[in-house]
Amino acid sequence: MRTVITSKFQTTIPKGVREKLKLSVHDALDWKVEKGKVVLEPLHKNFILRRNFIKTGLGNIEDDIGR
Repeated sequence: MRTVITSKFQTTIPKGVREKLKLSVHDALDWKVEKGKVVLEPLHKNFILRRNFIKTGLGNIEDDIGR
């Protein structure tokens, strides 16, 4: 797949790549240069997947930690 760099140095992530990597709006990408090649790594906000995973009490920290 090919994309073009615009005059503002922007490019489009091809749809197939976005879907395969499950990228969405506001996801962050980590850019690296390794051995003369650009490597992009998605930085997904995996902590959102854990929402409501840990139940806490009424706000007593010592009791919550004990649970």
